[in-house]
Amino acid sequence: MEKTTKILVVDDDSGIGEMLKTLLEFYGYKVKVTEKPLLAEELIQQENIDIVLLDMLISGVDGTDVCAGIRANPEIAETPVLMMSALHDAGPKCKKAGANDFIAKPFEVEDLTNKIEDILNREKQ
Repeated sequence: MEKTTKILVVDDDSGIGEMLKTLLEFYGYKVKVTEKPLLAEELIQQENIDIVLLDMLISGVDGTDVCAGIRANPEIAETPVLMMSALHDAGPKCKKAGANDFIAKPFEVEDLTNKIEDILNREKQ
């Protein structure tokens, strides 16, 4: 089944961003990648993004600030955000910033796609 879900991956490591794009496109998602967290809000609106996959540690910028900015923007505040990090204590910080959910790096692709689908299904209800 072809999905029309549009995912924005925000990660300053282009290798990880491209790997996630390739894997998620294999699962049928439409994926946009940016290494520039300050463009995230603009891209969410321009590309009509359904869910954001946001790294917590992005060079020069805290991903939780990016998430809080998304939540503070009335036009995109409802856009689901799944944050990710390799830091062991990052989950609560990400949720406090407004993330719908959190996934620890490294993760299995199946765990990632399950979390994406869970978040999207919760949003539909």
